[in-house]
Amino acid sequence: MVRNIGIKTRRICPEWQTFSDLALVAAEKLLEELHWHREEIDALIVVTQSPDYLIPSTAIILQDRLGLSQSTIAFDVNLGCSGYPFGLHLLGSMISAGGVKKALLLVGDKCANVKDPLFSDAGTATALEFDPDAPPMYFDLNSDGRGKGAIMLPAGGHREPFGVQHLIPKRDEHGVMHWPADLILDGPAVLSFSTQQVPPAVERLLQYAQVDKAEIDYFLFHQANRMINETIRKKLGLSAEKVPSTLPDLGNTSGASLAVTMTARLHETLSTRGHKLLLSGFGIGLSWGSCILDLENAVLPPMLEA
Repeated sequence: MVRNIGIKTRRICPEWQTFSDLALVAAEKLLEELHWHREEIDALIVVTQSPDYLIPSTAIILQDRLGLSQSTIAFDVNLGCSGYPFGLHLLGSMISAGGVKKALLLVGDKCANVKDPLFSDAGTATALEFDPDAPPMYFDLNSDGRGKGAIMLPAGGHREPFGVQHLIPKRDEHGVMHWPADLILDGPAVLSFSTQQVPPAVERLLQYAQVDKAEIDYFLFHQANRMINETIRKKLGLSAEKVPSTLPDLGNTSGASLAVTMTARLHETLSTRGHKLLLSGFGIGLSWGSCILDLENAVLPPMLEA
């Protein structure tokens, strides 16, 4: 199991703790490091599939908990493992359009459980600020709803409201007990999708941005599992040194994994000089997104256990 999945330890929240609690701690620490005033923040985007409530928006709840101005634009984006590049694109577009000078992107999920050996809980905070001299960010964002059944929570929405029948476990063809409301995860379908779609998407983005692979200092991929990530790395012909991983000690942290890996593995490196990064997230939807960005004197607080 460890050989194929690549995960030795994970982080699991207590039942009372939510993703927004983790994101709040991350945001508070980042604002402290940046010396930003709360009233300066114009926008707050939360990318999660683990909201505090179905309604209202978790972003609006966090606007209040963080003490941000009532003029702050705040809304949720319902994306999982691919969500970080999509969130960067949204905030980058809002800043480019004018009106937004400083913004926060909070990404992550509470998706771990004791039975599943894959997922970890995490919340991340990223700050973006308008700079007329900043280099451009390049994106390649995609979606394919035909694969929606590969990763799905079938019960709890309006299509299949949660009922007492979802509390009755059933035994599958292998003799394993499952609850009808459990997460559906089609491993072979996810493996096929990830390894077939991500490498050409990365190549397409490099071509669009007119950037050679050798110019990228680090490639960061969503921390899905060892088999998927190693297949993607080898298909792209990348050395292991240029593809940092947090799978062994932190597990699959869903949409937070790109920011988590930057913080855990490149904290000191990215804080010292400029680097060109390529980030790629992929998963539920199905959806996948990649971006190329240049970081100069980035502020990366150390990772916190909340």
